Amino acid sequence: MSNDPQRWVAGHVSALPKSGIRDFFELVAKMKGQDVISLGVGEPDFVTPWHIREAAIYALEHGKTYYTSNLGLIELRRAIAAYVGEHFGIGYRPEDQILVTVGVSEALDLACRAFCNPGDKVMFHQPCYVSYHPSVSLVHAQGIAVPTYAKDNFALTAEALRAAWQPGAKMLMLNLPCNPTGGTCSREQLEKIAEFCREKDLLVLTDEIYSELTFDGTHTSIASLPGMAERTVFLHGFSKAFAMTGWRIGYACGPAALIDAMMKVHQYSMLCASIIAQEAALEALQNGWDAVLKMREQYHRRRDLVVRRFNEIGLKCHSPRGSFYAFPDVTATGLTEKAFAVGLLQQEKVAVVPGVAFGENGAGHVRACFATSYEQLITACDRMERFVQGAGDKR
Repeated sequence: MSNDPQRWVAGHVSALPKSGIRDFFELVAKMKGQDVISLGVGEPDFVTPWHIREAAIYALEHGKTYYTSNLGLIELRRAIAAYVGEHFGIGYRPEDQILVTVGVSEALDLACRAFCNPGDKVMFHQPCYVSYHPSVSLVHAQGIAVPTYAKDNFALTAEALRAAWQPGAKMLMLNLPCNPTGGTCSREQLEKIAEFCREKDLLVLTDEIYSELTFDGTHTSIASLPGMAERTVFLHGFSKAFAMTGWRIGYACGPAALIDAMMKVHQYSMLCASIIAQEAALEALQNGWDAVLKMREQYHRRRDLVVRRFNEIGLKCHSPRGSFYAFPDVTATGLTEKAFAVGLLQQEKVAVVPGVAFGENGAGHVRACFATSYEQLITACDRMERFVQGAGDKR
């Protein structure tokens, strides 16, 4: 009999690759103290606004250390309903159509476990956030990657969905604006996607965590389009726009039957989100919008800087319409995306993420997060320029 503990690990978990982001940043951790500028982890450089932190402190001081309803504090669910109605034009009942979760990541996991049977097929656009395909695989469903391209500013199209669709497809996962590309869809594009979803009777899981960070045009949620609210679960949270990554607080909104199914999984696996994080989230929704606008203005300015500099350096880069990521093409250097990222880190102490971490359609690109100071971004771009020039000299 083998003594290897690995024998007890489930086969489908053993086969699951580790996150390409986290693997790469083990290299960064080993270079601590070496003046590394990280454009890697998707985390705002802003601290959670004081009034939000103060609300959490107040809750602790007044003994709010207990469980909440599985669905979350009713006061928070009412505030979520008001916020989503005002900013997205979608109406949800706080009593049974909203579930407070431990970030959007938990909401995504709950949805996959609540809605997918083994063998079901789930469509998602690629490049995409690293959790999407693994979340599908962990429930023994099959992922269908739908490619998006730089020539289209990485917008998903109904034509691409139609070409990739397979019998047995049950759900479409959307992330707009998209991590890692910053891609978005116009209302007209979304209307065509919605028509396709109705035609194929697809459930839609829409992750709109970056929606407040839309720089060009107006963000439209697919759930707001005619005939879509009844077949869409809307996922959102506080990590990006409100600079609350470590609080781990998000929410799901949708038809009562679907939210109830997600709540069943949630109550047995997580029970409820932290009451302290929920109190902070309530304050964010009630009084945090001015801070969101100020942060968005800074991200917009940084976006314009890095896109301009990348293109000047010779790294072709579309202008992301949302999020805080740029996704430049590095093939002109003659290096693969992995060689580029490793070389840039080792030689110039700038960390970016190889595009293949987000799926094979990310090959030839790297993700650069501009959620760091303007001054740091200038220095990072100068270092990248030096690295690209050096790579050119070697060719």
